[in-house]
Amino acid sequence: MERLEEGLRHVGHLHERMQGLLAAVLAVGSDLDLEAVLRQIVESAVSLSEATYGALGVVGEDGGLSRFITVGVDEKTIAEIGPYPEGRGILGLLIREPVPLRLHDLGKHPDSYGFPENHPPMTSFLGVPVRVRDEVFGNLYLTEKRGGGDFTGDDEEIVTALARAAGVAIENARLYHRLRQATEAFQRRLLPDLPRLAGLELEARYEPSSDAPRIGGDWYDLIRLPDKVPCLMVGDVMGHGLEAAAVMSQISNMLRVIAFDEEEPPSRILHRLDEVLHALHGAPMATVIVVRLEPAPGGRTLHWAAAGHPPPLVVTPGRRPRYLVGEPGPPLGVDPDLPRGDHREDLPAGSSVLLYTDGLVETRGRSLETGMAEAAELAAEYAAAPLPDMCDALLRRSTASGQYDDIALLAARVTDQSRIKGTTSRPQAR
Repeated sequence: MERLEEGLRHVGHLHERMQGLLAAVLAVGSDLDLEAVLRQIVESAVSLSEATYGALGVVGEDGGLSRFITVGVDEKTIAEIGPYPEGRGILGLLIREPVPLRLHDLGKHPDSYGFPENHPPMTSFLGVPVRVRDEVFGNLYLTEKRGGGDFTGDDEEIVTALARAAGVAIENARLYHRLRQATEAFQRRLLPDLPRLAGLELEARYEPSSDAPRIGGDWYDLIRLPDKVPCLMVGDVMGHGLEAAAVMSQISNMLRVIAFDEEEPPSRILHRLDEVLHALHGAPMATVIVVRLEPAPGGRTLHWAAAGHPPPLVVTPGRRPRYLVGEPGPPLGVDPDLPRGDHREDLPAGSSVLLYTDGLVETRGRSLETGMAEAAELAAEYAAAPLPDMCDALLRRSTASGQYDDIALLAARVTDQSRIKGTTSRPQAR
């Protein structure tokens, strides 16, 4: 009877561990950010093996450890220990011979290199390689089995199974990272360089969605009209993917031509664009804002019209920030005959006007009103700071708050600078 009860307890414990392994595999594969995946792997290995300490050492091109992700050692102790291991001793043995290794006392192994000062005591040891395809990505190092015993064969098997799943998760995260880089590069190639103009400082930013890598429809543009007045444009095509990117490119190019050719107020430019889109492209849905910055005594006069787009944000040193709230008019693709109003605002020297897509003010867990208020207050803090710093701060706020949509940002500051020839570099990332 005692043997039966012991067998049942063993089966129950094994079932619990299998359930734990399944949960760990799902957790490891649920994220596509490589840093998060690597940490989850170590945390899962520590939990499954009942280890006190765990680490994942990533093997670099030189055969040593290029990264070392730890669990169980606090930041203060890590700082006191000093630099992370480079891959000598037992850790180096696993790099040279990537097979599972269990030790009763790692300090007594002939390859043991010893511990630096302030290192916590570690005796029992389990090491398991992590492979991505046929390449050894790194090794899991687990020490100090809780309860004082040794790591068992079951521990080795379950951590080895986790390591196989980890290899797949790491490969997925790598592919995701490469896809995201390619997507961002393609998107940025669709965006223009900005000219340098007398009396204006210009900055632009583009930040892709924090969600899955996908080409979006957010864009900005700036051209000089025949009367030498700069025309600023920002738009957002509904949807994502290649279709949205294609529509975005078509709309921005058509808007350039119409704005340059018509020499009309911004509302008329949007009306003509909407007519053309209805006639040629089946009326894709998009929001757009068009702004003229005309020279005026002591600054500039801003003339603008919007097609369902968020309002411009104006920031002037010593004044409260303000959104230029006017009748936005319907988005493109609804009805070209619906009216859109023109609006006017005087901007004294030193003022900055920011045109943006909704990703700048829409964040997870916050209302649109809260997001707009936070963005305005932050911009006001940078009213007298360099314009690039203001743009960077706004993007940091959005991404830190859980940005889930693309961001296009075009900022202009009224200055007294004389014209500088040439063009700026391509739009910057955060």
